[in-house]
Amino acid sequence: MSSGKQNGATCNGKRPMVGGQAVIEGVMMRSPWRVAVAVRNPEGEIITRGAPFISLTKRNKIFGLPVIRGAVGLFEALRIGMDALKWSAEIADDSEKKRSKASQMFEMVITFALSIVLGIGLFMLVPYAAAEATPVESNPFLFHAVAGSLRIVLLLLYMYGISLLPDIKRVFQYHGAEHKSIFAWEKLLALETANACAQSRFHPRCGTSFLLLAAVLTMIGFALFDAAWIYYVGDFSNIFTRLLIHLPAIPLVAGLAYEVLRLVEKHSEEKLWQPLVKPGFWLQGITTREPDETQVEVALHSLKEALSQEEEAYEGPARAYVETPDDQLVVQPA
Repeated sequence: MSSGKQNGATCNGKRPMVGGQAVIEGVMMRSPWRVAVAVRNPEGEIITRGAPFISLTKRNKIFGLPVIRGAVGLFEALRIGMDALKWSAEIADDSEKKRSKASQMFEMVITFALSIVLGIGLFMLVPYAAAEATPVESNPFLFHAVAGSLRIVLLLLYMYGISLLPDIKRVFQYHGAEHKSIFAWEKLLALETANACAQSRFHPRCGTSFLLLAAVLTMIGFALFDAAWIYYVGDFSNIFTRLLIHLPAIPLVAGLAYEVLRLVEKHSEEKLWQPLVKPGFWLQGITTREPDETQVEVALHSLKEALSQEEEAYEGPARAYVETPDDQLVVQPA
């Protein structure tokens, strides 16, 4: 690709939004029409996998409505992310390839289930139990102020704790590489390593910022919900009842957090919005690390594969792409 700026594949004069996720020794990228993963294998080769994908929010008007699209997008992201993690583990670790698909699937299901249980227990049940043990237990607003504050503290401690693990440090470096590559695309720069490396590793649309926003919105939303519940129905009998009633509302909170995050991103350069932008960047100081050039190279291969107009699935060595006169990325002729 040529140096300098490029328009990229445009839609109604606007650049398509792309997002991603760090995986084991690689990065998953997602454009409005394709999902791709690039991973560096033990031999040092970059292996990519790409396939067409159109979100349910684009295929069904109801699922594309504000708030609903955020909840649907969260479930899609979880499914795509789990699949990308599983595939990256197979590429990055030869021993994973030797295990049966059934064994890998069973382990993935168990890991996912345990993660859900741990998440609910650590970030929902523990804060509720702590808040109920205080004198503010009968006041829904003070209750959730205590529970919500503790939830945010636990989130920070959890993020910091896992960031100390060597393997997670590398994942966080790829997280930084993902952000830098996306910035290069959004700023109309050629998708080259030097251009991406010069970008910031802090992105206003990051999933880390989403988690922080979701934690704050949970605190506010559940306080209002509990106030109405107590007024019309009565007090909660115990924290387990409160938890069971709140759980179905989590997708709604996720949808609201998605809408707020998109709004914050649009105004991320404005001073008045900095109180909403900066906390997410501070947390990204934990969940991202400065990547090296080889990691940025992997992220760019994933991004190019995700932006390509290929209509077929592909898996194999990273492909070389060139820019066409109509600003599309196509496979370099042999």
